[in-house]
Amino acid sequence: MKHLAILFLAVAPSLLAGRGLSGAPSGSSPQPRFGRDIAPILYQNCVACHHPGGHAPFSLVTYQGARQHARAIASATRSRRMPPWLPAPGYGDFLGTQRLTNTQIQTVGKWVRAGAPEGPPAQVPVPPRFMSEWQLGTPDLIVKAPHPFTVPAGGPNLFWNFVMTPDIKTTKYVRAIEIRPGPRNLIHHANLIVDRVGSSLRLEKSSPAGGFPGMDVTVDRSVFDPIGHFLFWKPGTVPYSEPDGFSWRLDPGNYLVLNTHFQPHGKVAEVQPEVGLYFTNKPPTKFPIVIELEADNQLDIPAGDPDFAVSDHFRLPEDVDVLAIYPHAHYLGKRLEAYAILPNGSRKWLLLIPDWNMDWQAVYRYRKPVVLPKGSVIWMRYHYDNSSANPRNPNHPPKRVRAGNQATDEMAHLSLQLLPRGAGDHRRPIQEALMRNDIKKHPAEFQAHMNLGALLLSRLDAQDAEAQLATAVRLDPKRPEAHDMLGVALENLGRSSDALLEFRIALRDDPHYLDADYNLAMALARRGQIAEAVKDFRLVAAAYPKSALLQKQLRQLLAEEKAGHK
Repeated sequence: MKHLAILFLAVAPSLLAGRGLSGAPSGSSPQPRFGRDIAPILYQNCVACHHPGGHAPFSLVTYQGARQHARAIASATRSRRMPPWLPAPGYGDFLGTQRLTNTQIQTVGKWVRAGAPEGPPAQVPVPPRFMSEWQLGTPDLIVKAPHPFTVPAGGPNLFWNFVMTPDIKTTKYVRAIEIRPGPRNLIHHANLIVDRVGSSLRLEKSSPAGGFPGMDVTVDRSVFDPIGHFLFWKPGTVPYSEPDGFSWRLDPGNYLVLNTHFQPHGKVAEVQPEVGLYFTNKPPTKFPIVIELEADNQLDIPAGDPDFAVSDHFRLPEDVDVLAIYPHAHYLGKRLEAYAILPNGSRKWLLLIPDWNMDWQAVYRYRKPVVLPKGSVIWMRYHYDNSSANPRNPNHPPKRVRAGNQATDEMAHLSLQLLPRGAGDHRRPIQEALMRNDIKKHPAEFQAHMNLGALLLSRLDAQDAEAQLATAVRLDPKRPEAHDMLGVALENLGRSSDALLEFRIALRDDPHYLDADYNLAMALARRGQIAEAVKDFRLVAAAYPKSALLQKQLRQLLAEEKAGHK
C-alpha cells in the first residue's frame, strides 16, 4: 500500500475503546479483532511496503499503526485502490497476487466501524521479518554505482543510467538480484541491463559525472545472446530467485547498467544505487527469451479522445511456455489487453488490466506456465484516455500526445518471457521471426536489418544475409560492424574484392575494430596476399595473447610468408 492522499481525523482513545469510529457501540455483536482478523490481511497484502524503513510513508505492522490509519485502510480497500494490484481476476493466474476478496474487504470495514478493536494481543500472528539490509540475505557480490547522481527538488521525471563494473575474475551464474536504488519516494522503477561489450561506456563518456541520461536504453549485444530475463525493480518488489536451470551468465569484463526512473519529490537528493548479486554453481539448462510487442508508431492521440486504441501481434514459430508478462504504458493508458489466438481459433487470455496506473506497473509471473502451441498469435491491444475525465491525464486541458520517453508522452509496449518447449536452446526461430516482424513494421530501422543479417550469416545463408546487411549499410553507412558483417557475407559469396572493400571501410571508421582486422587478414590470406595478411593478423594476435587458436594461425601465416620468400 502506498501513501494515501486522505486527511486522517484524530480520534480520542476513549472513544475508540467504547464506541466504533462511526459512533455505534462496538460490543453489540461479535466484531473482527486486529490480531485474529486484520493482521493476517495486512501482513499478506500490505506490509511489504508498509513496514519501518519500507517505501510507504507509514507502517502497518503494529496494532497502533493500523489503528491510526484505520479509516484510510477501509476507504482504500473498499475502493480497491489498495493493495495496488492491476490485473483483473480470471485473466491470468499470477504469483504474489495482492487482490483482497470481498469477504476481506467487508471484514476490514466491520473492524473500522466497530472502533478498530485490538482483541487479545496473543492473537496477533508473528509479523513478517523485514531485513534492514538485503531481503535475500547477504549477497555474494555487491556492485555499487561509482558516482552519485543528484535528483533535483522539482521538474519533470528523470531517467538516469548508472554504469557498474562487477569485480569478478571468472564466469558466474546469477540466480537472483536485489536492487537498492536509493531513497524511497524518488524511485518509480528500475531495470538492470547486462552490457557484454562495453557499449554503455561510449554513452557514459558524454557525461562528466558518470552515467548517462535516457529511458529507452539499448546496448550492443550479440544476436546469439538475446535477453532472457526480467531484471526489474519497483517499490515493494519481492526479489525473485530463479529456479534451477534458469540462472544467467555474468562474465569478467561485463558491465551492469541500472536504468532508473526518478520522480523529484520537493527536496534535492543524492543517490548512489547498489545491486546485490546472488550466485549459483548451476549453469543454465533452460533458455528463455524476452520478446516485445510494441505499437509506438501508432500513438498520435488527439486531445479529448476518451478511447484511442492501438495494437500489435506476433505469430509464434515454436511451441512455448509463457513464464511472465510485463505491460507498459504511461498516464493516458486505460485498458490494457493481452491474449493469444490459438491455431483452433479460440482465445486464451494472458492479461487484462481494466484500469491501468503507471505508478503500479509490474512484472507478472504466472503461477503455472501458459502453454501456447506453434502458430498461436499473441496480441496486445491498448486503449488510451486523453480526455479531461481521466484523473491521471498530465495535461490540463488535454493536449495531443505522441510516443516518447517523457511521462507526458506515451508508450505501448508488451514484453513476455517465453521458454521454447523441448530440450536444449530453441530461441533462434523465435529471434528470426521477431526480426522479420520488426522489419515489416520499421523497414527503415538499421538495427533490425543488421540483426537479421547476422542471424542469417550464422545459418550460412550468405545470399539473404547480404541483402539485409547491404540495407543496413545503406541506412547507416557509419557503422563499422555492419560493414564488417557485409564483408563476411560477400566473401562467402565469392565476391572477394567487394569483401575487402567492406573490411577496409569498417577499419577506416574504427581503426581498432579487431573483428574487421581478423576478417581482412583471413580474406587477404585466401587471396595469397600473405605479407599484408600478417600485418593485420599481428594486431589481432597481440590483443589476445592467451588465445591458442590465434597464436597457431599467426604461426601458420608467418610460415607461409617465410616460404614465399624462398
